[in-house]
Amino acid sequence: MTLPAQPIIQLDELHLTLASAAGAVNVLRGISLRVDAGERVALVGPSGSGKSTLMMVIGGLERPSAGRVRIAGADLGALDEDALAELRRANIGIVFQSFHLLPAMNALENVALPLELGGRDDAFARAREVLAAIGLEHRLTHYPAQLSGGEQQRVAIARAFAGRPQLILADEPTGNLDQETGTKVVDLLFDLAARQGTTLLLITHDRALAARAGRIVTLADGRIVADENTETGLARLGAAPR
Repeated sequence: MTLPAQPIIQLDELHLTLASAAGAVNVLRGISLRVDAGERVALVGPSGSGKSTLMMVIGGLERPSAGRVRIAGADLGALDEDALAELRRANIGIVFQSFHLLPAMNALENVALPLELGGRDDAFARAREVLAAIGLEHRLTHYPAQLSGGEQQRVAIARAFAGRPQLILADEPTGNLDQETGTKVVDLLFDLAARQGTTLLLITHDRALAARAGRIVTLADGRIVADENTETGLARLGAAPR
């Protein structure tokens, strides 16, 4: 008997309302979403649809106004900030559009730092291993300013994967790269996710890139309006526009 896949992400009726000078803004409006272990999911939609905000909530970097967020079985609403930080360190890797490397640290140190903060004795050995695996063993002692944009993003991806997290969140990871470099970076992202069995949630405006995921979830005006399996073409129940 095959056991059902366990959800890495489980969102139930998620709402987020933020204050503004013009009044309250409903950024997320009743989002429910399940992502199982090992899935590759692309999150798409127009600017202002709530994609990046949703990823911040999933990563425990923003708390919702209502609803429940469970990541790797943990209810984020029940955790304080220290516990949230520990959950992120143990379970989540994040790749941003703008790299977010520390300029005063070289490539090896940038990858090793989160591992050190997590108490790993093999932080530098693991950092060296993952950088070598993505072809940057000759750039270990180079600082971000000495690396190309593509190399910086590859270091950022190595940092995200180094701790073998269950979930990778990637927010427009090719947004600052040219098309050729961006394609290589995406190849690396999907290859590492496949090799490590990591769940991948990817925000992108690029429909061709989104099509590489097994599933495309479309947001509009803070709601999920479509949820499609790219291999079968079938929409999931409950994904119709409201």
